[in-house]
Amino acid sequence: MANEADQARIDQYRPLSGMATPRFVGLASFMRLPILAPAQAPGRIDIGLVGIPFDGATTNRPGARLGPRGVREASTGTRARNAATGIAPYDLAACADLGDVPVNPIDVGATARAIEAFYRPLAEAGIVPLSVGGDHFVTYPVLRALGRTRPVGLIHIDAHSDTDDAQYDGTRLTHGTPFRRAIEDGVLDPRRMVQIGLRGSIDSVDELDWARDQGVRIVPMEAVIARGLPEVLAEARSVVGTAPAYLSFDIDALDPAYAPGTGTPEMGGFTAREALQIVRALRGLDLIGADVVEVAPPLDPSGITALAGATLTFEILCLLAEAVAARRD
Repeated sequence: MANEADQARIDQYRPLSGMATPRFVGLASFMRLPILAPAQAPGRIDIGLVGIPFDGATTNRPGARLGPRGVREASTGTRARNAATGIAPYDLAACADLGDVPVNPIDVGATARAIEAFYRPLAEAGIVPLSVGGDHFVTYPVLRALGRTRPVGLIHIDAHSDTDDAQYDGTRLTHGTPFRRAIEDGVLDPRRMVQIGLRGSIDSVDELDWARDQGVRIVPMEAVIARGLPEVLAEARSVVGTAPAYLSFDIDALDPAYAPGTGTPEMGGFTAREALQIVRALRGLDLIGADVVEVAPPLDPSGITALAGATLTFEILCLLAEAVAARRD
């Protein structure tokens, strides 16, 4: 339970209510939350929602650079309480939209440095980041900032392992390599890392064999189907344990029927209902950050993918708010 001072601070950072102001009015922010400059965030907020509008490391269809903008717009329909879980995140934590990382759209290395520089002060101030990408490469520099003092665990929901070594004439920084680089840098603990939902064809067995050799627990979609989600998610919880962990949800984990607007879609993915089940089953973990990536609105004029991204972002926000409150207590 927050003390009076904390509660007064939390109450300053609540989203606009759709019952008072129509949801289609004003500038779109994540969940209609107040917009705050990152430099103003320390000491004021607990959770910062951040856009990373970069898809310069994409190897297939571009468009995820517009993911944060699309998810912000779709998230204006989100309300203050999770009806399924009962979590009211804005009662538990002060939240704000911290804007977008100033990326360089044509320079992956410069963008990596900009992302890490943006997140490091947040990590040092104890602010929990919830990011919307952007292609999956962006998770790597975020993990470099969060895992700087000790490696973190990871729950990774995705169609792809993203543990390739190099692509396209030896390029080592792509959306297919972020977790290999993070493990190599010592900011991600592979023994506390689980990947769920992997499927489709692969370029080389090396990316999976290498990950397994490091201790990563891989649960491909075929195993999810055979074992069932409850058993798989219980194992995921045991893998990451009670130490600090990060949650990364690639929207292509969903079947293209539910999320067609993504760079590398794969048939046979999770339904929208299963995606909600996955996130809700992770309540109680010590999550210190999370992201939703690879939403590419130009590839889905219907907006269904952006809606899925916004919904999952809110569900994850609920987990982070509970984790913040638990650490405060």
